[in-house]
Amino acid sequence: MGHVQGLCRRRKAAAVDDGRQNPHAVENAFVKCHGACRFVINEMTFMLSRHAKRARTMRLIRQPPHTKRIHHMYAITGITGQVGGVVGRKLLDAGQAVRAVVRDADKGRHWAEQGCALEVATMDDVDALHRAFEGAEGVFVLLPPAFDPAPGFPEARRIIDAVRAALAAARPARVVCLSTIGAQADQPNLLNQLGMMEQSLRTLDLPMAFLRAGWFMENSQWDIQPAREHGTLPSFLQPTHRTIPMAATEDVGTTAAALLQEHWEGVRIVELEGPSPVSPDTIAAALADLLGRPVRAEAIPRDQWAELFQAQGMQHPVSRMQMLDGFNQGWIAFEGGSLEQRKGVVTIEAVLRGLVARAPST
Repeated sequence: MGHVQGLCRRRKAAAVDDGRQNPHAVENAFVKCHGACRFVINEMTFMLSRHAKRARTMRLIRQPPHTKRIHHMYAITGITGQVGGVVGRKLLDAGQAVRAVVRDADKGRHWAEQGCALEVATMDDVDALHRAFEGAEGVFVLLPPAFDPAPGFPEARRIIDAVRAALAAARPARVVCLSTIGAQADQPNLLNQLGMMEQSLRTLDLPMAFLRAGWFMENSQWDIQPAREHGTLPSFLQPTHRTIPMAATEDVGTTAAALLQEHWEGVRIVELEGPSPVSPDTIAAALADLLGRPVRAEAIPRDQWAELFQAQGMQHPVSRMQMLDGFNQGWIAFEGGSLEQRKGVVTIEAVLRGLVARAPST
């Protein structure tokens, strides 16, 4: 029996060595032993099973963890509007966390239901904006539109100062600001507000991108009713055959969301327009196809502008008139040169199709 046990001990040692490579070697090693040593087989099978389990556990522990995508948080102002809404949606679609910066919590309820964090802040409240921007990987800044500002743009100046102070305190990783075509123009006009924003925020020691978008295609929503009822398209842009860069809000928001997820240093300016320039005549022709009736663009005489704007309730129409002069005379245009240029994919026909579908019928 001692001889058998010695033999089994030697085979046991060999089996353990082989078992590290092949667990089935145990059974092969001991199958030739006497029946009195069968308990050794059972014992060793159990031991090797435990050894193999431990080895598998060690391999799992030592295995490098799977690389996981890091999700960042982005603070979005103006998210309840058209452009800001697209920015928020695109970031959520990309799996990013979004903090919706809203003036009214009720208006942000839709975004809370989409999984966004809500931060209530007005654009001139430095402390509230600081809380909204703090800890953000990126911040999207949208200056509230002011189409009838007081001379000197005091409201815009107050908002710009507050946004600048909040960004300086919060120091997000990057900032994307919605600017405009013609922001670089020195001539007095409505778009000077966004030029002022660029001049103020570009002095911050933060990666800063200004997205200069063309004339919004969605401005054509005011053209649907006269085109449908009278077959005319009254136009402040003239001559009506002259094309200007336009962009759809879908493309603007998509581009802004993409910029927020890019990395750069310093200041960059990105100019964005749609697939091709658009004229009032182009819009009239597209509406004619969509409405199934002739539509023609008609230039509104310059000497009637002030009266028309005042009839709409404007108290300070001069800056808006100056902006239209800039487009018509060509000094509101893209700066070009070495600046980044991007093209959107949404056509004026696609935008008009949506506007016509949503416009109330009379």
